[in-house]
Amino acid sequence: MRRQKLVVTRTSLSLVCLLALGVSPAAFDVAGTTTLAGKAIGDAVVWVDAPGAPRSAHKAEAVLDQRDLSFFPHVLVVQVGTRVKFPNDDRVFHNVFSFHDGKRFDLGLYPVGAVKYVPFDQPGLSRIFCNIHPQMAAYVMVVDTPYFSVSDESGRFAIAGVPAGAYVAHAWRPGGQILNLSVTVGAGTVVDVRWP
Repeated sequence: MRRQKLVVTRTSLSLVCLLALGVSPAAFDVAGTTTLAGKAIGDAVVWVDAPGAPRSAHKAEAVLDQRDLSFFPHVLVVQVGTRVKFPNDDRVFHNVFSFHDGKRFDLGLYPVGAVKYVPFDQPGLSRIFCNIHPQMAAYVMVVDTPYFSVSDESGRFAIAGVPAGAYVAHAWRPGGQILNLSVTVGAGTVVDVRWP
């Protein structure tokens, strides 16, 4: 036990020295899968808390499209401060809104070809709907970290460029609770997220 504490102390001291010299610690990709009751699920959001991390290379603007009376993608994850574009690429009018938790807004009625924008400036989940078409629903998860991903249909996800170290990670899926996980990032880090 003492030896582990000493190694952690030396590792932490080395990291502090590297940062003081302007040298960035090594960064790694975090990959994994998301499952529900043993079956792979898509549209699960996974993110790694990294207090003080610089703004990400992710675009400062994201798109939640409307077409075929649906939102695309169904689940969108963005970093705090991202502006989301809501184009109407459908063949009918839409009225996009969110009155639940997260960002509250109502874009009003707008025609085919029109575009509206919403800045997402606080972390949290926003449930997105269309006032005209009740079957339309989507989610925007806003996270305060540059390290995030959404799982694909086979449940796979990858988060690029996470600096080595110990972190708290989180996972959320539509209809599910947020899971909190401890993750140590290094070469070959794999995270399996499982909802019962």
